[in-house]
Amino acid sequence: MTAFSSPLRWLSLLWLGSQMAHGETVPSFRNEVMPALSKAGCNLGTCHGNATGKGGFKLSLRGQDIDYDYAALTRDVSGRRVNAFSPDESLLLSKGTNKLAHEGGKRLDAKGWEYRILRDWIAGGMPGTGTDDLRVKKLEVSPLTLILEENQGQVQLTAKATFSDGSQRDVTSQAVYEPLQNGLVEVGHGGLVKRLEFGEPTVLVRFLDQSVPVRLTFLRASPGFVWAQPRRENYVDGHIFTKLKTLRINPSSVCSDDVFARRAYLDLLGMVPTAEEARAFATDKRPDKRARLVDKLLARQEFADFWALKWADVLKAEGRTLDDTGLKAFHGWIRDNIAQNRPVDVMVRELVASRGSTYQQAASNFYRANRTPSERAVAAAQVFLGTRLQCAECHNHPFDRWTQDDYYNWSAVFGQVDYKLIGDNKRRDTNDKHEFNGEQIVFLNPKLSVDNPRTGEKAKPRFLGADMPKLADKEDELQAASVWLTGPKNPLFAKSQVNRIWYHLMGRGLVDPVDDFRLTNPASHPQLLEDLSQDFVKSGFDLRHIIRTLMLSRTYQLDSQPNETNAADEINYSHNLPRRLSAEQLFDSLHLALRVRSSLDKTGKRAGQMAGPKGGRGSPDPMSPEAFLVQFGRPKRELSCECERAGDTNLGQIFQFISGPIVGRLISDKYNRLQSLAKNDDPAPVVRDLYWALLSRAPSADEAKIMESLIVSAKDRRAALEDIAWSLVNAKEFVLRR
Repeated sequence: MTAFSSPLRWLSLLWLGSQMAHGETVPSFRNEVMPALSKAGCNLGTCHGNATGKGGFKLSLRGQDIDYDYAALTRDVSGRRVNAFSPDESLLLSKGTNKLAHEGGKRLDAKGWEYRILRDWIAGGMPGTGTDDLRVKKLEVSPLTLILEENQGQVQLTAKATFSDGSQRDVTSQAVYEPLQNGLVEVGHGGLVKRLEFGEPTVLVRFLDQSVPVRLTFLRASPGFVWAQPRRENYVDGHIFTKLKTLRINPSSVCSDDVFARRAYLDLLGMVPTAEEARAFATDKRPDKRARLVDKLLARQEFADFWALKWADVLKAEGRTLDDTGLKAFHGWIRDNIAQNRPVDVMVRELVASRGSTYQQAASNFYRANRTPSERAVAAAQVFLGTRLQCAECHNHPFDRWTQDDYYNWSAVFGQVDYKLIGDNKRRDTNDKHEFNGEQIVFLNPKLSVDNPRTGEKAKPRFLGADMPKLADKEDELQAASVWLTGPKNPLFAKSQVNRIWYHLMGRGLVDPVDDFRLTNPASHPQLLEDLSQDFVKSGFDLRHIIRTLMLSRTYQLDSQPNETNAADEINYSHNLPRRLSAEQLFDSLHLALRVRSSLDKTGKRAGQMAGPKGGRGSPDPMSPEAFLVQFGRPKRELSCECERAGDTNLGQIFQFISGPIVGRLISDKYNRLQSLAKNDDPAPVVRDLYWALLSRAPSADEAKIMESLIVSAKDRRAALEDIAWSLVNAKEFVLRR
């Protein structure tokens, strides 16, 4: 029997508590001791809130498990961390004040309120939690947003907690303040925020299980600033320009027609316009020609091809796990949904509730691609709710509200998914236990369940942040989840989907990374995100409607050339941020502009039409089109994340365009565009044609003069045209979407 469990010691503790009760009230473990531990930083991930604890002492991260923390303080190591007979000698206080060597240094001041609360609680007999404990229901922080001029270098935050009985308490000194951007501000113990650098810092204010983000803006003085009064085309511009005006940033001017056309074709079809299409748009004099072009491109079949590619990336449509037949079926189902403009919520409901043959009910490949309950839960949260759960598998999420229990209860929703192999179904790769070649049947097996390693018990199916409703007759967990995910009570679904669309058109999400919605990663324009999501819901979850709304905004059409006020801005959409074309855009644009048939397969399919990588281990032949696509960042589709597609630039890509086999074969192809141009004796139309085909614009007078002289003076006309083509495909205008 331990000293702590001794009846004599329990009686002693009760006596101590009763003695203190004659004086002042014993502090509440839930509402006073836990805030004191949080304020001292004891339960942070860098301290005892670490997944494995520190120095043999482990607390739940940020106090998310109050019962666990009570046991850790009072029962662990035979209760040696607290000493009710001599509270000041408790290890908790001796190490916290650094009287005894403490790796975390001094965390408590003997004259501070945190020390007093902990000491009084220990002296009072260390009462635990009770069913009648008050619970914090709301945390109010002031100010929530504030813009500060250059002469205003600091601001005091205040926090007020509302409890379950309706009472309120000022918790400014007890709250925890966490700056979310390093180096912009520092926050004092009592909530005083001091500017370190100009910018837009966010401070997360925490008290117990309540968190509130505070958005501040520290402005430089701009005495000569004059707002340019840009025209607003729709509500998107209203939100973007209002903030830019506040920040004293003028947006860039609207891009030229040739830049808009190229941008629209790349964003909607995944390739540049033909020379004929680019010239036709440039000469069109109708005032609404941009809106007409957007509508025209949204109706083309290539739109379904290119936007199916985006969904296929995050739904892990690849041949190693799905096999070739399953891959084609799954990709075809995704493409058909986009071609038919099926509402996005309907598409997702069918995905989540799917089962049956992976060949006949193609949506069931979602589960073939995600083989375990954890993989299914993570993929569904990340793709459909913009929520990253991975960190909660081993411990409570360090940056979000999700606990281990949330993780495993959500996984249990998908825990009964099972697979039946049809026919021979032999493995091609004996090192991969999930890889089979053949048809599979996805079904629910009631014998399967998910174990929660924290409790050692079976996890109970529960939605993320919401209770699992009572299932209707003949309804199962997957069907219930499909309705809840896309329902009106789940605002994250609409927000995450419009944020993903915004990301693909603007190059950066309003929430960025695009699939990381959490309090500690707030949206750059929260009300715009809200309005877009409401518009999406009212439209019936119409993908094309939101795309059209964004593309017809002035914000989308801004030029990439910055002005003197916005050159440093990268997060407020004051100008277009140029980015490298994706692997498929580069491959298809090269083939289209040079009029060469794709060599990806025997049918001549474009890269944007391919169902997906066939998978398998090892690297492709370096001379092959596959190697080109891999070099430029095409993902293997092993993750449910946009981050798997690489958009960076590297030396290998430069070599691909300067001397690589794919570009070389396209330019030297005997029957390509250059062959017919070489027969034209007049160099002027030849140069214009190449510029329109590759750069979607006419050459300037100087460019035309130089290129024409090269052709005229060349001994080998075809070789001269190839040199010009090489120079144009290596121009920034070709490889960048601007």
